[in-house]
Amino acid sequence: MSNAVAPLAPLDEMAMHIAGSMGGAVESHVVAFDELTIVARADQIVPLLTFLRDDPRCQFGTLVDLCGADYPERAERFEVVYHLLSMRRNKRLRVKIRLDEATPAQSTIGVYPAAAWYEREAFDMYGILFAGNPDLRRLLTDYGFQGFPLRKDFPLTGHVEVRYDPDQQRVVYEPVKLPQAYRNFDFLSPWEGMTLPGDEKAQG
Repeated sequence: MSNAVAPLAPLDEMAMHIAGSMGGAVESHVVAFDELTIVARADQIVPLLTFLRDDPRCQFGTLVDLCGADYPERAERFEVVYHLLSMRRNKRLRVKIRLDEATPAQSTIGVYPAAAWYEREAFDMYGILFAGNPDLRRLLTDYGFQGFPLRKDFPLTGHVEVRYDPDQQRVVYEPVKLPQAYRNFDFLSPWEGMTLPGDEKAQG
């Protein structure tokens, strides 16, 4: 009977390499659906991403996406998720960090310049702050927009509505009002009471 240890799968091998090289930055990792996800310490995200970009066995030179996620029931309600691609290795990697509302993430534009606009989007949609981003302004909403639309506790109707006032000749903000006229639903089938061509054949 052989006592040989089965070789690790490529993603598990990569996870062990990253954890062994940057152990202080990695909290956990999981392989699911043929994808590797690493949960990292928020204060170590810059050195970790630098390692993942420059290490010869990783070479994740492309930041495909950076996005936020909101879990308001947790003390660390926000996640910042980095999706990386290694063109040389033909591999993808997901890295997550967790933050509370008061703690900013470290900007990663020094590692991936493309992160600048992604960080602005995460700030605009979730209110996640990125320390070191020199241009952290709203990106998709108006400058006077109230709140952060992708937070789970953001009202579905929003807080204000925007319209152009021809009398004032400018854009104005007004509280959202959604009056709905009373409608009487009779709950009848839309086909009842309707005569369609061919009905006379069924009655013959």
